[in-house]
Amino acid sequence: MPRFAANLSLLYNEHTFLERFTAAAQDGFDAVEFLFPYAFEAKTLRQRLNDNGLTQVLFNAPPGNWDGGERGLACIAGRENEFKSNFLQALAYAETLNCQRIHVMAGLAPKDVTLELLKDTYQRNLAWAAEQAHAAGRDVLIEPINTRDMPGYFLNYQSQAHHIVAQIGAPNLKVQMDLYHCQIMEGDVTTKIRQYLPTGRVGHFQIAGVPLRHEPNTGELNDSHVFDVIDEVSATCDWQGWIGCEYRPAHGTSAGLGWLNKAA
Repeated sequence: MPRFAANLSLLYNEHTFLERFTAAAQDGFDAVEFLFPYAFEAKTLRQRLNDNGLTQVLFNAPPGNWDGGERGLACIAGRENEFKSNFLQALAYAETLNCQRIHVMAGLAPKDVTLELLKDTYQRNLAWAAEQAHAAGRDVLIEPINTRDMPGYFLNYQSQAHHIVAQIGAPNLKVQMDLYHCQIMEGDVTTKIRQYLPTGRVGHFQIAGVPLRHEPNTGELNDSHVFDVIDEVSATCDWQGWIGCEYRPAHGTSAGLGWLNKAA
């Protein structure tokens, strides 16, 4: 069975953020992920992980001014120094949280900038981040995001992400394969799992029901079958990663975990 991590930014929102660690552990999760940890001291989050026997498997590097609408800086020319400072902050948190993976958001593509400049800036920033992360024993992840939820985002397709990772060639730069975004943008999800997972470039999966982003198996994807495919392919390529549960519960997190109990 795949290993599942509760996304504490979306799940358990009936609790305060720091209470969500205990709620996830009580429901049987062994690991957690979330978007941004920076509102709390890293040692506070580390204690919550320790108290509940949880592993931190993923979080995002600072994205710029999130409340102002920014969704990452990696492709934005002229803000390289800010990107680097933000990523070093993420690395410091990853050290304290003992977190293997840091997701770097690409950013919204400015309309007055050429594709060539966007791509060049993005790849240079990613190569630098991967080098810093390699020295710290961490992985850098990039994630294609659908254009409906995040219009203007620079990275949208699995092939685009895998091409960039292959071009840079850093062994610790990988793709965060969110199957919700993948289904919305391009479909053919299990074929893409079979195509990309054996390459070694998939660092993490995320799931949600499509199209409403509620619980898995509450939409057009047969997630039970998807989990079987991930298990099958993982056995052939020794993939031992996690599946992040990044969905919006329809009627309370714990009440909606029937899909997880079935998967177990």
